[in-house]
Amino acid sequence: MPTPLERLRRLVDGKAPPPPIADLIGFTLTAVTHGEALIELAAGPQHANPMGTLHGGVLCDIADAAMGIAYASTLAEAETFATLELKINFLKPVWTTKLRAIGRLVKSGKTVGLWNATSPTSNRTSWLGHRRRA
Repeated sequence: MPTPLERLRRLVDGKAPPPPIADLIGFTLTAVTHGEALIELAAGPQHANPMGTLHGGVLCDIADAAMGIAYASTLAEAETFATLELKINFLKPVWTTKLRAIGRLVKSGKTVGLWNATSPTSNRTSWLGHRRRA
């Protein structure tokens, strides 16, 4: 039986279909290692809110996916998790660009883990949010 990390690597390699939410929003899992995941999205007009900028929920979705996949990569077979809390800070508007969300382990305990997601753009890294999972 493959481990969760092995299953996630099959997604990266295109040997397994992406989850439905990835198809709906248009993001791609492009890298995963133990405790870290990279999600990419080509943000376009289909992701706009009524003001024409990227809808904040899309940023939440890619941050959530990056952190959730990073967390899943650390689990043993048959382990699972649920989100306790998700917080995101919107630092500047986005219109159309290639977005990257990197989910990383901050601290993992017996019952709760803390993960964060950052979004590197050009030479800067913006902190997207953090999540506590149990």
